[in-house]
Amino acid sequence: MFEVLLSPFMIRALVAAAVTGLAAPTVGTYLVQRRLSLLGDGFGHICVTGVALGLLTGTSPTVAAIGIAILGALLIELIRATGKATADVALALLFYGGIAGGLVLISFAGNGANALQGYLFGSITAISWTDVLVSAGLAVTILALSLTLLPQLFAVANDEDYARTTGISVGFYNMLISVLAAVTVSVAMRTVGLLLVSALMVIPVATAQQFTRGFRMTMFTAMGAGLLAALIGVTTTAFVDAPPGATIVLVSLFGFTLTAPIGVLVQRRRKARVPFPLDELPEAHDTVGEPHRHEHGEGCGHLGIEHGDHIDYVHDGHRHAVHGGHYDEH
Repeated sequence: MFEVLLSPFMIRALVAAAVTGLAAPTVGTYLVQRRLSLLGDGFGHICVTGVALGLLTGTSPTVAAIGIAILGALLIELIRATGKATADVALALLFYGGIAGGLVLISFAGNGANALQGYLFGSITAISWTDVLVSAGLAVTILALSLTLLPQLFAVANDEDYARTTGISVGFYNMLISVLAAVTVSVAMRTVGLLLVSALMVIPVATAQQFTRGFRMTMFTAMGAGLLAALIGVTTTAFVDAPPGATIVLVSLFGFTLTAPIGVLVQRRRKARVPFPLDELPEAHDTVGEPHRHEHGEGCGHLGIEHGDHIDYVHDGHRHAVHGGHYDEH
């Protein structure tokens, strides 16, 4: 019965699921921090145009989807940066333009409509080793950039104004986050499908946020949750006749639901340890040598340590303690 797990197609499926389960939540952590959780859906829609273009021209749908998705990422950041449309309007343009363009192109592709189903809902058990290697290579690139540039990407995702005052190229890193999200969607479309890929980018992050406090720990925990959900989902489909992509998402949702009560208890315990209401915290304080705008409190991303009758927050190698309308540093 378990021999099916060692079959070539299942090994390929497990490898593809593993790289997707790691890469998707990594980029998803930045999207959640930027409050753009649905950006993955937008890229999923525009990838429909890329897949349709590949099917119509007889080229690789994956390569075409990556190219179109990156172009869409650049356009949405350009629209947002120029102020001609807000982020949600630009995202809506991405949604509707991508799906409409894909449907028009696929109508000229003959039998391409049938092939499109595998990209919309995933076809992980039918992928080749070439697809697996391409996905793995792109996933490694995504992970390398996301982890090595974590300080810069986090600064931009958390507070663009502050990042700009420190000399960080906000426009470039915003563009990079969008491009990473676009490539991630292209990598995951054969695993969970274009219509469900955003779920694998967001749900593991939401699960991790129930327990973790720092951004880095949230990302690593989300990666673990995504990897576990992807492997369990694919393994389940070896014994149950169900779509692999949808099964992965349902497993991820089940994990979130299962851990939610524990997360509530953790949050309550943390609130009991914070002696100062969040609305009494000052908006700004000064660290050594430079202005720094940040509001310390529950969920701010910095380690909180009990110190007598108050909480110290570890930040930039110092402990910050609220004192009246400012922060003491020691």
